[in-house]
Amino acid sequence: MITLRNVSKTYHLRGSRTRLPFASRRDTPPRTIEALRNVDLHVPQGSIHGVIGLSGAGKSTLIRCVNLLERPSCGSVVVDGQEMTDLTAAQLNQARHRIGMIFQHFNLLTTRNVFDNVALPLELMGLKRAAIRKRVLPLLELTGLSDKARQYPAQLSGGQKQRVAIARALASEPRVLLCDEATSALDPQTTGSILTLLRDINQTLGLTILLITHEMEVVKSICHRVSLISDGELVEEADVGDFFTAPRTRLGREFLNDFLQLEPPKALVERLEEIPGERTHPVVRLAFSGDAVSTPLISRLARECGVDVSILQAKVESIQERTLGLMIAELLGSPEQTRRAIDYLESHDLHVEVLGHVQRND
Repeated sequence: MITLRNVSKTYHLRGSRTRLPFASRRDTPPRTIEALRNVDLHVPQGSIHGVIGLSGAGKSTLIRCVNLLERPSCGSVVVDGQEMTDLTAAQLNQARHRIGMIFQHFNLLTTRNVFDNVALPLELMGLKRAAIRKRVLPLLELTGLSDKARQYPAQLSGGQKQRVAIARALASEPRVLLCDEATSALDPQTTGSILTLLRDINQTLGLTILLITHEMEVVKSICHRVSLISDGELVEEADVGDFFTAPRTRLGREFLNDFLQLEPPKALVERLEEIPGERTHPVVRLAFSGDAVSTPLISRLARECGVDVSILQAKVESIQERTLGLMIAELLGSPEQTRRAIDYLESHDLHVEVLGHVQRND
């Protein structure tokens, strides 16, 4: 449904922090900012795909390139079979009717009530009032706003405003919905209700959703796949369950650790050594998924490998329909025993990360 190939976006800016007297903008050397570099992304029809990254990583530029609110410097953008970069201005305007978009700050017209805010894109399309009413009323019901039709934005909560924005984005019957940090301005409870609504819309209408966020909870709750962006490049992509179980990049692990808040105690971190020795033992972070969560691997490990396991932290997370178990533990034994223990764990499809080694006290 959405395919980006080799998409780059470069901004050429004039101006500097230091202005010389009588200097004109033409005299100021240009600055170049590479917001996106060679991005490849495919979002299948009917899926929910999240793009996550730090502030300034290029998330907003990426999503705005999909409907050409930002025109890529190079590359291909295909949405619903159309090459967006080849369209004329009139054709692009028509194509955008099939691409809804919602924003962090709602962008509602304060002088229009809820009904008229939702009706706005239909008015711009030239529909008659009867046809607009026939389209808007079901959307208000879908988004839980039937009793708010005559209220104005100032009378609504943040979550209700975002529901109005979602209904407005759906008014033109799009096949794609773009979400630009759609829950960042909302409290956790309201965020949950909006995410539930987006998931229901995806399932009920078969809508393809591409969303950008810096919140792992959003990705965990509704996304099927996730891409990680850093400095304008997509550095990692995976099914959500795989990303939460075993991210492949350092940045992915940092996002996951911040979300799960599963880190070894500070006092232990200060003692960690990178290189093992004859009188050290490893500290490991383990990620279990699927059947491994309910299998007594730790007790089997102690029996079969002759090691003691000191569990420092552990938790279980539900990632959509998958269960993820995480643990930080010390493997206490000789170097040979702990090597055998790590091999044993890896043979049972656990993701094993050795955080370091600490001196034995015996």
